[in-house]
Amino acid sequence: MQVSLTGGLRSAANGAETIDIEAETIRELMNKLLEAYPDMQDHMDPGIAVSIDGEIYRDSPAKKIPPNSEVFLLPRLQGG
Repeated sequence: MQVSLTGGLRSAANGAETIDIEAETIRELMNKLLEAYPDMQDHMDPGIAVSIDGEIYRDSPAKKIPPNSEVFLLPRLQGG
């Protein structure tokens, strides 16, 4: 699958706008991204939202990612 990155996540991935990676769940995706790009940890600690085919998931590590999905990683917005 192709994962699109925004903002600081791009810089942590050597400037890549997209990354090709295979993962079946959000947890697996995050683990593989951190293996490949350890600098992403600083961006993931405050929280990352994952958009799968336009639906945003937070705190859903077991969520399955269907094949050929459109996946975006987004920094979590702080409300107040």
